[in-house]
Amino acid sequence: MDRPELVAEVDRAWARPVVLTPVFALISLVGGALPSFSLRANLLVLGAGGALFWLGMSSALPRRPAPARLPRRAAWWLLPLLLFGVVEGATFLNGSYAYPTLSRLADPILEHYWARAAGYFGWLWAFWAMVRR
Repeated sequence: MDRPELVAEVDRAWARPVVLTPVFALISLVGGALPSFSLRANLLVLGAGGALFWLGMSSALPRRPAPARLPRRAAWWLLPLLLFGVVEGATFLNGSYAYPTLSRLADPILEHYWARAAGYFGWLWAFWAMVRR
């Protein structure tokens, strides 16, 4: 009786969460110390985002299989995203400070170092998850 050989793709050593978590934490701690929208912060975002974008476009990483079709109930997750986009766009185009954008409401929270560092960390992990698809 012949059995088919099972083959599993193994992540490269540098692409494992054990390695990436401290690297992303270090980048986040540096990014959290930088003032918002400064040249150094923008360069950090462009550098980290550019490196992840390059990894996503190259064949350096094994891809995780994408689902064949999303279930119908997954479309409900688009509703809050669409609502967020409409509110942000309308208040931005209106230029109204009476109804501030959600990003402007987040500014007082993101003034703190740990909140900004946590934002960088979440952004890096979300981008990494997209790179793996």
